[in-house]
Amino acid sequence: MNFLLENSIGFAVYRTALKLKTDMARRIKKYDLTPEQWSVLTCLAEQDGLSQKQIAENTFKDQPTTGRIIDRLAEKGLMRREANPEDRRGFNVYLTPEGLQLRNQVMPVAVEMNENAGSQLSVEERETLLVLLSKVYTSLR
Repeated sequence: MNFLLENSIGFAVYRTALKLKTDMARRIKKYDLTPEQWSVLTCLAEQDGLSQKQIAENTFKDQPTTGRIIDRLAEKGLMRREANPEDRRGFNVYLTPEGLQLRNQVMPVAVEMNENAGSQLSVEERETLLVLLSKVYTSLR
């Protein structure tokens, strides 16, 4: 069996994801954010008041990494923890007004990057790409 990296779905996705992450890091550095922090801010902007476990699941990060990201963003005053009324050992995480403001300020940068990444694709090709990547993801579950 002949295996070439250039024909590997995994390698192509990894290479593309790494390039996207690097480009996003460069674009948001001036906001003192990392792509990982950005994903947590955006996750909470979409659904505020999640637990650390839920944030980890939604952003595809492990819980210790998510905890460190939350700690850092809380230190910056961008989010806060509140006791979880349903689990006395846990807490829920909420964006502060400053966190939501920063997320909204960075959103056009993320939109522009996404547009640039797909600039050589038609609308139909973008839709097809997302469907195909979803199928690949589902097949690996």
